[in-house]
Amino acid sequence: MIVPLHQVLCVSAGLFSIGLFGALTRRNAIGILMSIELILNSANVNLVAFNRALGTSNGLGQVMALFVMGIAAAGAVVGLALILAIFRHRQTISADEIKLLKG
Repeated sequence: MIVPLHQVLCVSAGLFSIGLFGALTRRNAIGILMSIELILNSANVNLVAFNRALGTSNGLGQVMALFVMGIAAAGAVVGLALILAIFRHRQTISADEIKLLKG
């Protein structure tokens, strides 16, 4: 059974919307990072869906999705390291209470 492209794009748009809503409304820094991961996963779904829909044999969509996953993993590691460092210094990970760049 082949899933039509418009259904995959609707799922991807839903993932993107949930991720965007979470990134804009969360107060917890870890929740914001998870929402950004959802946004990146929606981009991966789009890459793979369009690669399959166009019928290219080189697999460029899958390769780009692997690069995005690698970059997302590296970004998550750096983000969690920053959150741990901030937590050790401020004893909170609430995005409202972290004002490191303010004078």
